[in-house]
Amino acid sequence: MTARPLILLTNDDGFDSPGLIAAAAALMRLGELLIAAPLVQQTGMGRAWPAHSSGAIHRREIAVDGASLPVYAVDGSPAQVVAHALLELAPRLPDLTVSGINYGQNLATAVMSSGTVGAAMEAAIAGLPSMAISLEVEKRFFHEPSDQVDFSAAAHFAGLFAERLLLLPGLPRDVDLLKIEVPRDATPETQWEITRQSRRPYFVSVCVERSALDEPGRVDYTMDASTSEPGTDTHTLAFGKRVSVTPLSVDLTSRTDLDALGRMFSNDSHPSAA
Repeated sequence: MTARPLILLTNDDGFDSPGLIAAAAALMRLGELLIAAPLVQQTGMGRAWPAHSSGAIHRREIAVDGASLPVYAVDGSPAQVVAHALLELAPRLPDLTVSGINYGQNLATAVMSSGTVGAAMEAAIAGLPSMAISLEVEKRFFHEPSDQVDFSAAAHFAGLFAERLLLLPGLPRDVDLLKIEVPRDATPETQWEITRQSRRPYFVSVCVERSALDEPGRVDYTMDASTSEPGTDTHTLAFGKRVSVTPLSVDLTSRTDLDALGRMFSNDSHPSAA
């Protein structure tokens, strides 16, 4: 008898996040779930491996559609959670990793700091088909998950793309994971499209007001999609009101002509000063 697909489900909002529970409900029908998530909120950790993380793993239970499912709460970053799951918790190599559903959109250059993407990237580096899915919400919910957020549409798309990834023999060359962004007013009927990552920042840093530099004062941010380019994740979500599906690569090398770049920096190209 063929075993059901094993799906590793994780996030960066913590093991008791309603977004994680919504994703679990959408994925249960597709296979066996291994749920491992941070013990505490880890938004903005990217693919960090903090030295202070203890790695302690606590077994907890979450209620999903009337069923009680085990979840492993790990004292670590999202990337560390995935590493522990693959090395210590998974009975076999997972067939798919799903990270999310995240409270808040991870657009444009924010992919570098996103813990949701960081977790999916860690799994992709291990060779697993992976996706990171986020739901657009108000800024006040980014660090304080709330039951006021409706995850039903995002859960639909989590199930949709998870199912398709499980059916595919593999992704094209240089596609290591999918980053999926769902508009806040989306429904299961909302259209989706393949996009590229915007190069223009969506989260714009702003200075704090304080009278002395040694006073506490964290850099804050605003959100601005006004300069986003058509065809990008930001523009598709903010103006097209469609689900953005962006293929990402773990290879951050610029897709430039490397030989031409080498010639630009060669000694022959820059005569010595007299």
